[in-house]
Amino acid sequence: MKIFIDTNIVLDVLLHRTDFFDASYNVLKLAALDKTKAFVTANSITDIYYILHRANKDHVKSKDAIVKLLSLVGIADVLASDIINSLLSKVTDFEDALVGAIAKRVKAHYIVTRNTKDFEKSPVPAIDPQDFLIKLESGGQA
Repeated sequence: MKIFIDTNIVLDVLLHRTDFFDASYNVLKLAALDKTKAFVTANSITDIYYILHRANKDHVKSKDAIVKLLSLVGIADVLASDIINSLLSKVTDFEDALVGAIAKRVKAHYIVTRNTKDFEKSPVPAIDPQDFLIKLESGGQA
């Protein structure tokens, strides 16, 4: 199964956001265990680096975190067609529309995010990390 990981899920883990850490960690753990193939957008890497560096003020530590992340997830490039599809999307937030367009192109089954409401009109269904884990545990194809 292919899933697309939204930036907030990665940051929950890397910044140890207490309220969200467990579910987000367990989603990334599925990728580490090869139980799912997970992707992030190329542009989310720059966002993640920026937020990490701003939080920890340590260039090396921020880069190391990105390297570890990339051992778990693939990077989905942003193509010109993704930009066009995002501009034509019914998703009002451009960045979320871009995630949806790329997720569709790579044939992801779900976008795992805590902001499912932002993806209501996405071409790929969005699911909360906790709900995703519950579906997998119940034996369903999440």
